[in-house]
Amino acid sequence: MKLAEALQERADLNTRIEQLRDRAQNNALVQEGEKPAEDPKALVKELDECLDRLEKLIAAINLTNSVTKAGGTTLTELIARRDVLKLKLSAYRDIVYVAGRSVTRARGTEIKIVPVLKAAELQKKADELAREIRLTDNLIQQTNWTVDLIE
Repeated sequence: MKLAEALQERADLNTRIEQLRDRAQNNALVQEGEKPAEDPKALVKELDECLDRLEKLIAAINLTNSVTKAGGTTLTELIARRDVLKLKLSAYRDIVYVAGRSVTRARGTEIKIVPVLKAAELQKKADELAREIRLTDNLIQQTNWTVDLIE
């Protein structure tokens, strides 16, 4: 199994687990003398099976990410880099938004509010960050489809 396939299965399992959890909760209580729409014991059993598979899958994905290198860097490091770049980009975009506001003053005698940072410079940096995120993500995705999952 390729790493990308394992990641897809993990996503599917997370969705399935949430659905089973909701269904089990919805069928855990019934009015006396009534039967639930679905067997809650069977739902809990299936939930446990999905959770067991998810645990094994997460461990295999993490192991594979920690030993697989792309561009001289492990996938774990690339994922961490991408996540931090996304946070940084979000912060820069927020700052650009504020710094890009026009000067505000309601009347000529009121205090004038002016930007201290240059929005254009920050926007250029934000654009560079977005490009780096795309390149990093592309490298991760490409590697995910070429590497076999370590099980």
